[in-house]
Amino acid sequence: MPQAPQQAPQGAPASQSPGQAPTLQGPDPRARIRTTVTLVVVPVTVKNGAGELVSDLEQKDFRIFEDGIEQQISLFSIDAFPLSAAVLIDDDLKRSSADRVQKTLETLAAGFSPSDEVSLWRFDEVPELISESGFIADNDALLTQLKRIDLSSSFPGVGSAVMTGEPRVNTQSPTGAPKRSAMSMGHPNYKHINDAIYAAGEQLRDRPRERRRIIFLISDGQNAKNNTHSYDETLKLLLSADISVYAIGVGEANLNRGITFLGNNILSKYAHATGGDIFYASSREDLEGLYPRVSEQARNQYTLAYSAAKTDHTQPYHSIEVRVERPGLSMLARDGYYLNALP
Repeated sequence: MPQAPQQAPQGAPASQSPGQAPTLQGPDPRARIRTTVTLVVVPVTVKNGAGELVSDLEQKDFRIFEDGIEQQISLFSIDAFPLSAAVLIDDDLKRSSADRVQKTLETLAAGFSPSDEVSLWRFDEVPELISESGFIADNDALLTQLKRIDLSSSFPGVGSAVMTGEPRVNTQSPTGAPKRSAMSMGHPNYKHINDAIYAAGEQLRDRPRERRRIIFLISDGQNAKNNTHSYDETLKLLLSADISVYAIGVGEANLNRGITFLGNNILSKYAHATGGDIFYASSREDLEGLYPRVSEQARNQYTLAYSAAKTDHTQPYHSIEVRVERPGLSMLARDGYYLNALP
């Protein structure tokens, strides 16, 4: 998931100011992230050939490159991080897919720990924040909110006042939010995934740096061409704010995932570019098994960091490549980062 270098890196306490000297404080290894120069922090997921997480690697097993030039790893951690998660639920699925998602929503709560915080969104043409208090830190309250979600309002002829009017965030209309036309209701070509991810990214960007920031997206991957925000614009926000996308693909397109999802599908593009991951669910059992798997993977990553002292500051974007010395393993890490974070 890229780091905005001029900000306190992920894993650092929220009160840290950039430019502090390296220190080791207390028993929490996350307190080690202190720097006299800019650090680029890169969370990395490593899997074996069976798709299982690998947790026994050491710093010497990794190599990291920026713009093709190898960097010296100055920080390494295997400690789990609490999550700040924005759950985005596709509210324009076909009835069979929507029914499966609806029946499994309550099990989402079991994937989050007491140290996590979760916001709940649904989207079609516009995103709607449906967790009344923004982020929910109590698991019982999260379960209550999940039980209230009704995806049946997305089907033609079953619209509700909430879903046929402007999007509402805590009963208020978001500034500048696009209005939904009657013609767009229930039509997959009007689904705006970019805009939904952008809205969730804006909410997550200011969460404390000692938390992993993730977007947990459940969708069929169909995306309209007339999003307000482009893919590149949305990706820049995610990379600047160190946010990773973890997607679960549902619906008929999942049956052809070898061609669709692993190619130019928007879900896989966001997941791979941000160091997240993509999974596929064709049944209720798949969904219920994937929910805790996503949160576990996001929470338990290796954290690598290196000094960006030799970075070309005339270039806004810098590519990142992480390699592991042990054969037979695959890695997930962000593609790069923007030197100048969004304000």
